[in-house]
Amino acid sequence: MCSSPIDVMGDSGGSNSEDDELKLAIALSIQEQAAVRPLRNGNSLNNVVEPTKDLTHASDHNCDTMASNILPMPGGIPGLDRKTMEEERLARKRKAPISPPLRAKNRKINDRTARQTHDHPPISTAEGTTTTGDAGLHERSANGNATLTFPSPIVRKTWALGFPRTGEDIKLEEVLERRDLTLAVLSSFQWDVEWLLRKIDTATTKLIMVMQAKDEATKQQYAREAADMANLRLCFPPMEGQVNCMHSKLMLLAHPNYLRIVVPTANLVPFDWGESGVMENTLFLVDLPRHPKGCRRSPDDMTFFGKELIYFCQAMGLQNDVVNSIYDFDFSATKDVAFVHTIGGTHGGKSEPWRRTGYCGLGRAVQHLGLSTAQPLQVDFIASSVGAVNIDFLIMLYLGAQGNDGLREYNWRTTVATKTARKRDQSWRDELIEDIENNFRLYFPSRDTVVRSRGGVGCGGPICMQSKWYNSSAILQHILRDCKSTRQGLLMHNKLFYVRPQPHHGQEAASGECSAWAYIGSANCSESAWGKLVRDKDTKAPKSNCRNWECGVIMPVRVPQQATKSNNGLPLENPLSVFDGTVPVPIQYPGDEIKDCTPWYYAE
Repeated sequence: MCSSPIDVMGDSGGSNSEDDELKLAIALSIQEQAAVRPLRNGNSLNNVVEPTKDLTHASDHNCDTMASNILPMPGGIPGLDRKTMEEERLARKRKAPISPPLRAKNRKINDRTARQTHDHPPISTAEGTTTTGDAGLHERSANGNATLTFPSPIVRKTWALGFPRTGEDIKLEEVLERRDLTLAVLSSFQWDVEWLLRKIDTATTKLIMVMQAKDEATKQQYAREAADMANLRLCFPPMEGQVNCMHSKLMLLAHPNYLRIVVPTANLVPFDWGESGVMENTLFLVDLPRHPKGCRRSPDDMTFFGKELIYFCQAMGLQNDVVNSIYDFDFSATKDVAFVHTIGGTHGGKSEPWRRTGYCGLGRAVQHLGLSTAQPLQVDFIASSVGAVNIDFLIMLYLGAQGNDGLREYNWRTTVATKTARKRDQSWRDELIEDIENNFRLYFPSRDTVVRSRGGVGCGGPICMQSKWYNSSAILQHILRDCKSTRQGLLMHNKLFYVRPQPHHGQEAASGECSAWAYIGSANCSESAWGKLVRDKDTKAPKSNCRNWECGVIMPVRVPQQATKSNNGLPLENPLSVFDGTVPVPIQYPGDEIKDCTPWYYAE
């Protein structure tokens, strides 16, 4: 059964060509939810829309098109029924046995925090700040070295009801490990808070929810609703101007002896975590051990992954005590992976912050990992939302995947060149277009795939494309493939990006390796998700415009070149098998061409 918790959403600032047709449909869908499904209570705290069997209006799909006048949502913090939650808590307390010393100690911490929070109620509404309360990732409830479940970076599929466990899948409960979870920083676009809090022991776990709130009224409303929940704090990333979608998905899970970092493609709603058996997602995980007491590392000692994670957390507005406590953990295990992000807003100036975020940051991360190449790439992109894709956007993304920082395409677009140079550059661009046409595949389901899925069309809401975008883009029609799961009947909410170099004319890589990599994260295939490098009208210098908040991880896969060929020396039947054992590939490769059928249009 599909459920539909309220979205915390707003206009992501997509182009007008993408926005106009959806604004009315989205607004009407929200009115329909409020009118058809009764409210649980009349006051602000309990105005929570009842779940529905239909996911059609419950998606984070297409941040590129959500209308800004949708906020604030009529139900307040999504999925939060405080009256019911308190009744359930008291019932659990009556049934609970005497707590062991570990829990008793944590309750003292919780009681102290409750008193402090009562003295300083969490009413912050400033953009880029969290509500008050003393915390950090460094709380301890026990000493000693814990055995790490994920000592090295790993990628897992989400578990799905009705499918056998394979060792490649994981449940949300297994991710959270609530028994000794002391602090959870959770970022999501879509929430079912009541469902989420059933998976966390709120008596012993402090919770920071990073949520979208475009306007001051929404921040005030959410802060009031969380004010008397001692262990809950809220963080509202800056969303001025063009920024209209806080789409990133991130978990920082602090345990007594380690920090678990999780970057999922899933929102914090039950169907994204397989509980309905209709949808699947993917997530990156790594456990980082705590440094010995007094051995906190300096920023200069951090890995690239750690530096970019902290940069992103600071930009989101997490409080300094939380951000600084990240240095208490050993990031050595992340030296061969990269954290990448899109930070909403405009990024320009002498320090050139545009190099660190969006597709420019993607190229920088690829360079750092030693994966940059001038060779053509084989690209397989799995998306749950496809906007107005054109060749200009694909060139920017493709060059970023090659390790370019964005300047090559930017200079071509903004520099007045001589006729000879322009002709040379046009030849370069034509070669790029040919590479993209031949080697770039974008996976998105056909209507038939959605109809035949386990959940049917009622569960196709989180997957979005409009016929207008498809019919107006020849390149989109050319590269689109039907997205079918290897787990028969599941739909996908994945955002995965598989990249493999293709040597020229059969030449092998100089290292004898195939240096492939995969992206796992929140960014879909759209300019809003990856940004655009433009010329500042005043300074004439580059700056990037990013309409969304996104984050993800680059996971390299280095295998011997011969592993990319079969025993007879021919290419593998499924070349994505080079990712086996490192990054699960959920799709049936290579996928049928969509032009032979009809793509899934969620609103048509």
